[in-house]
Amino acid sequence: MDVRSEARELALAAAAGEHRLTPEEGVLLLDSAALLDLGAAAGIARTCLHRGGEITFIVDRNVNYTNICVSKCRFCAFYRDADDPEGWVLDAADLHAKVEETLELGGTAILLQGGLHPDLGIEWYEELLRDVKDRNPIHVHGFGPPEIVHIAKVSAIPTREVLERLSEAGLDSLPGGGAEILVDRVRGRVSPHKASAEEWLAVMREAHELDISTTATMMFGGIETLDERIEHLERVRLLQEKAAAEGRVGFRAFIPWSYQPGNTELGGETTSGWDYLRTLAVSRLYLDNVENVQASWVTQGAKVGQLAIAFGANDMGSTMIEENVVAAAGTRFMLAKEELARLIIDAGFVPVRRDTLYREVERLA
Repeated sequence: MDVRSEARELALAAAAGEHRLTPEEGVLLLDSAALLDLGAAAGIARTCLHRGGEITFIVDRNVNYTNICVSKCRFCAFYRDADDPEGWVLDAADLHAKVEETLELGGTAILLQGGLHPDLGIEWYEELLRDVKDRNPIHVHGFGPPEIVHIAKVSAIPTREVLERLSEAGLDSLPGGGAEILVDRVRGRVSPHKASAEEWLAVMREAHELDISTTATMMFGGIETLDERIEHLERVRLLQEKAAAEGRVGFRAFIPWSYQPGNTELGGETTSGWDYLRTLAVSRLYLDNVENVQASWVTQGAKVGQLAIAFGANDMGSTMIEENVVAAAGTRFMLAKEELARLIIDAGFVPVRRDTLYREVERLA
């Protein structure tokens, strides 16, 4: 059997739940499988998990509370140093205006993320959360693991205490930001001052133990090898197994997105749509214990985002009322709720607006 035929058989067996991919087989699929074979298999896997023909999305907003960051990630065009005149911390009035506009536009949540500010301790974040929740009935999906690790260091308390206090103050769920590639060789080159792979995973373990809903991400297409992409997927899958063994939800979704090189220190080439679709499909096949896989039309554009449905995605992510980090790298794609629903309908599926916890809010067809 030639390598493409072997890859096709592996992909189809994984899609049907008859075989669980090993790391070596995952690399084989990324490297050698025919793209359309991967799409067909990932589409079967999506259908097995989501039989109603529904593709979900959310109306929410990315709110960045500061662009000041000590991490200085080489792939980021958004951050500024603390003494940079372009550095800022969002004031309360602007934050509340953004939340209120989000609610007026039918949004159900804000994705609250920022740089690793050297002077903001746990009390600042608690006050921010209480202020938001006291004023508006909105879900706060915020603070990825590197932020939790940083807040713990600034405040000289354990990360578990940070999570407990933020949850008590109003944090509803934790995004998977800052995962990049969960391999320290890569992290040492692209984000040497950010949380290590083990720190990222440890925060997520603690969040799962505290029943805080989470997601996981992967930023690929920078300097990582195919083996390292699969190592990332393997670490997510193993942590999800631990959560399931303890009777917990763990990661509600996985979001792979492609590195955007514009205006960054790291530079390099933009990941092709084909590489994105290949990696998305393998992610769907490999992460057999993560229910939802999200398309990244924000980095790939509407048409590739629509194609992502055929490559295993069952969720189109957010309408992105506001997005700043990817935009800082020169990539700007925006879609209204109606446009996103139309893309889903034209692909032959039923658009369903959801909330952050993947509960149905509105059926649009």
